[in-house]
Amino acid sequence: MTHDHHHDHDHDHDHAHAHPHADPDVYVDWKEHGVKVIPGDKLDPNTAQTPGMHREAAINLARVGAQKIWAGTVKIFPDAKTGVHHHGALESVIYIVKGRARMRWGARLEYVAEAGPGDFIFVPPYVPHQEINASSDETLECVLVRSDNEAVVVNLDIEPIEKPEQVLWVDPIHKQA
Repeated sequence: MTHDHHHDHDHDHDHAHAHPHADPDVYVDWKEHGVKVIPGDKLDPNTAQTPGMHREAAINLARVGAQKIWAGTVKIFPDAKTGVHHHGALESVIYIVKGRARMRWGARLEYVAEAGPGDFIFVPPYVPHQEINASSDETLECVLVRSDNEAVVVNLDIEPIEKPEQVLWVDPIHKQA
């Protein structure tokens, strides 16, 4: 029994079967082009850096052939803060593994929020921001994921205002009473 893999579609978005590797009749070396495990002690420090933090790449184009995402780790030492920077058009997600993060952002870093282990932080494109280790005795350890395979970092020279305005995140779907 043969299956016809040609379908008529009047919309123009990619389907999984449009990918050549998704065709069951095409041989793919899945050992070479399949799942990759990157050991935590084999990350690559040769990535864009910002003063005050140490980034290491796990997932990118060069290491695993990633087309659409970048992932790695960030460490910020006790009482340290990073230089102010943004990530161009990229979206960033930061997951706190250990320690306490204080994020400052805005044209003059006038906003602030904190996050701890298990928390996620979302940084939209072009937002000037600074990561701060809010602990004086514990290294802040985070996992970082970006929406492109290149680690775009634009370091900025911004003079922060002193007392940032605290911002508590409220889920827009479940407004607080």
